[in-house]
Amino acid sequence: MTEKVEVIHKRLIAAQDRQKKYADQGRKDMQFEPGDKVLLKISPWKDLSRFGKKGKLRPRYIRPVEVLKQVEKVAYELALPPQMQHLHSVFEVSLLKKYNVDVSHVIELEPVEIQQDLSYVEQPVRILDRKGKALKNKVVPLVRLLWRNPKVE
Repeated sequence: MTEKVEVIHKRLIAAQDRQKKYADQGRKDMQFEPGDKVLLKISPWKDLSRFGKKGKLRPRYIRPVEVLKQVEKVAYELALPPQMQHLHSVFEVSLLKKYNVDVSHVIELEPVEIQQDLSYVEQPVRILDRKGKALKNKVVPLVRLLWRNPKVE
């Protein structure tokens, strides 16, 4: 009877080692120093509106934040912006991603002049394409236009 138990025990150990090997391939040891910039991952709860967006358009990470100190082996305290002060400032390393500073990914937004009725002026430049969408008993004309904003040519 003990021989069978030993065989089962060896097979269990082999299976656990195999699973650990596959799980460790996806893991990375990440260490951050105080002053490093990291991106904070947002929890992907469905139908929950966090940080202004919900559903497909919600961001996966929020803006870069600075690491203040290492609290535990896998926990870091972050310097959160004022609008996120209601959150606890200590996060596990699995929710953090190293932020590589790259100036080329920053998009400069030009201000849009909005009128009193909350509209702005854009003018069509030319017609790019015309099509007709056939429904059951009529044809709906579709037109693709090239638009010009007063600020952008």
